[in-house]
Formats: sequence, C-alpha cells, structure tokens
Amino acid sequence: MGDAAKDRAKAAQLPEGDVIRVLLEQHARIRELFADVKSAQGQHKQQAFDELRALLAVHETAEEMVLRPVSKDVAGHSVADDRNAEEKEANVVLARLEGMDCGSVEFDNLLASFEQAVSTHAEQEETLEFPAILSACDADKRRDMGKAVKMAEKIAPTHPHPSAAGSPTAQWVVGPFASIVDHVKDALSGSGRG
Repeated sequence: MGDAAKDRAKAAQLPEGDVIRVLLEQHARIRELFADVKSAQGQHKQQAFDELRALLAVHETAEEMVLRPVSKDVAGHSVADDRNAEEKEANVVLARLEGMDCGSVEFDNLLASFEQAVSTHAEQEETLEFPAILSACDADKRRDMGKAVKMAEKIAPTHPHPSAAGSPTAQWVVGPFASIVDHVKDALSGSGRG
C-alpha cells in the first residue's frame, strides 16, 4: 500500500479544510490502520479493524456524496463511475470482513487483497480525481467541499451497506437512516468510531 507520510506531506501543502487535504489525511490514516490491523492480535486487532471499518465506511460515503458529483463534471463520467464501482465492490468485501473472525487466516488473506484494492482505488483518486478538482475548483469551492465532506461524515453509516454503495443518490437517501442504525449498533457493542 502507499505511504501515509507522503499522503500527509501532500495534504500539508493545501489549506486547512480543503477537501483534497481532508481526503489525503484520511487516506494516510487508512494506510496506518491497515498496518495496525495486520500487525495486531486479539482485542487490539478487533479494535483496529473496527476503527478501519468505520473510517472506510464514512470516508467512501462522503466521497460519493460530495466529491463524485463534482468529479463527474471536472474529471469525466467514466472516472467518477469507475471510482463509485470500486467503492461498491469494497463495501461488499468490507461487509464480508466484518462478519469474519479477525483472528482467522481467512480474514488475514481477505484483508491483504482488500488492502491492495483500497490502495489501488486511493491511487486512482489521487491521480485522476484530485488533480482535476484542484485545477477546476478554486480554494473557496474546495473549502466548501471540505465542510460538506465533514458534514456528510456525521450522517454517514459506520458499517458497510453494499446496497447503497457506489451511488451518490442512494447514499443521500439511505445513508442517514443506516447511520442511525449503525450508531445504535456501535453503542450497544461498544465499538464506536475509533
């Protein structure tokens, strides 16, 4: 997988609150969490996976709700559609991982291939979408998008919901309701968001 330090360095070159900075910082955290899950054992591994799962769920939902509609206009329909399709696939795998024993070999094997898919997806965003957003949107627009991402994350589900994934419209319709269910589920299980 890519390098979290490089993502953070790229993010630091952008103004605080810029949508690309926010997303790059999250990419860095996702990379760190994958490393943590792979190296941990027992309860710590489960906690690290729960944090990774929640971050991926809210991150992808916010991207679909805020970034993709703009990407469609500035980077092209195929770029946005391909990223949405990747996120839909990722949601299916994330749901499978969530249902597995994180101490099993099967979990570790699926996590390794999932990490590679997430890394490839992030690299596609960073090379195809983010530069288009940076060149087509001024600083004010990107700051507004950053605020919108943060707001979307507050209403985003913390668990994978493959039926809504990959569709910005479905995320807006289903996301808030799924989020309520997820937050109750998290509270009852004690897992919460990292």
